[in-house]
Amino acid sequence: MGTVTLGVSIAVPEPYGSLLQERRAGFGDPAAYGIPTHVTLLPPTEVAATSVPAIEAHLAEVAGASRPFPMRLYGTGTFRPLSPVVFVQVAEGAAACTWLQKQVRDASGPVARELQFPYHPHVTVAHGIADEAMDRAYDELSEYAADWSCTGFALYEQGPDGVWRMLREFGFGSPTVPAQADAPEAEAPSAPRGTLPAH
Repeated sequence: MGTVTLGVSIAVPEPYGSLLQERRAGFGDPAAYGIPTHVTLLPPTEVAATSVPAIEAHLAEVAGASRPFPMRLYGTGTFRPLSPVVFVQVAEGAAACTWLQKQVRDASGPVARELQFPYHPHVTVAHGIADEAMDRAYDELSEYAADWSCTGFALYEQGPDGVWRMLREFGFGSPTVPAQADAPEAEAPSAPRGTLPAH
């Protein structure tokens, strides 16, 4: 049956998702409309097509052990010069995202994998475009803010056309926050250019 390329992410809800997607397109990023606005939990990962049911079962278990948490986006950051990315920062909810992505990639699960760079939750708004356009994205969204309650995540598959499409949503099911996700968080600072690792 071959392989498929999957990813797991928290969707940025409407109206924020479409707005940031349109802004990304406006900065000249050709990938904007092929990538739903999101916070990554599992980066693009090639797996055997036959393993998808086991992956879905694993993700359902992770979601069932989790509960809703507040998400807040505020301001911009960049991974330059290590990686040509400008992003909107996760100012609240970063600890919970970090806990979730560790559970998704758990060594005992079906999508165990190491990351190329340390995990840093973010929402990409420009990738691999001209420096001038990257600078514009960084400056124009520097005071962007959005708040919502994160109630789950989703599994996506990248099609042959490069477009990411949702396969299944996984809602949180636990009435209590896992201890690792309940730690106090510091407000995310405004990231100086070029000081954060890419992932």
